[in-house]
Amino acid sequence: MSTVPEPWLRGPIAGVDPYLMPAAHALTQSSEDIARAAGDLSPAALWARPGGAASVGFHLRHIAGSIGRLLTYARGERLSAAQLAAISAEGVPGEPPEEAAPLVQRAQEAIAGAIDALRATPREVLLEPRTVGRAALPTNVLGLLMHVAEHTQRHTGQIIATAKVVQGS
Repeated sequence: MSTVPEPWLRGPIAGVDPYLMPAAHALTQSSEDIARAAGDLSPAALWARPGGAASVGFHLRHIAGSIGRLLTYARGERLSAAQLAAISAEGVPGEPPEEAAPLVQRAQEAIAGAIDALRATPREVLLEPRTVGRAALPTNVLGLLMHVAEHTQRHTGQIIATAKVVQGS
């Protein structure tokens, strides 16, 4: 058991507005948890789908991809063709199956990029309206940034649980 407190108990993250600090702390927690849970998985464990559940590999790719997509919406932009195409490939292991290290690294890089986006977001824009998807569902910058964090946390929890199942612990 670690003696280091969880990120939310370590104090402020440099450059992050206090209104966005909970999101930054949640993202930091996810980054750390992802490395611990998935960093040492074999390709077979990484892409296993116990009981039909999504694989750890899928969740890692989905975290990286969804962060990019949500930040695109937060900037008021539309998704690119490449972003849309990547969605259907998130659960495909590849041949040979992609290994854990690069997937963990990409997820952590996306998380670091999200924290940088939090730093770069002025408080004055947090309530600016934004839309999501082809249906242009309404939200705002703050809603999108908070969803980046909670969505990442949700998939991190699935990574932790699935990794334990496939490792038999």
